[in-house]
Amino acid sequence: QVHLVESGGGLVQPGGSLRLSCVVSGGLFSNYTMRWYRRPPGSQNELVGLIAIDGTAHYEDSVKGRFTISRDNAKKTVYLEMNSLKPEDTAVYTCTAGAAMWKTDYWGQGTQVTVSS
Repeated sequence: QVHLVESGGGLVQPGGSLRLSCVVSGGLFSNYTMRWYRRPPGSQNELVGLIAIDGTAHYEDSVKGRFTISRDNAKKTVYLEMNSLKPEDTAVYTCTAGAAMWKTDYWGQGTQVTVSS
């Protein structure tokens, strides 16, 4: 019933920027804590950051100062703005939704981000 669809991935040069979008259909978007995860090639899934229902965002140290998470409740969309991209940012990026701050109930299918010269 609740579906998350990411978009905006692609190939970008080191130092470049990219904005990912995650559109949520079904459910009550304004009640969801939204998270971005990423899975580098040959590695495990890792948390990038989250944004709470009040708009407060938190980030992993590896992306702090470079990435920004925002949400637009009218569009039922969460964004991940990525700047100063590094090759180690290469990964499949996936958004998730949780009905409470401590939950992750729904997962998107992911979108590929490749940072390479």
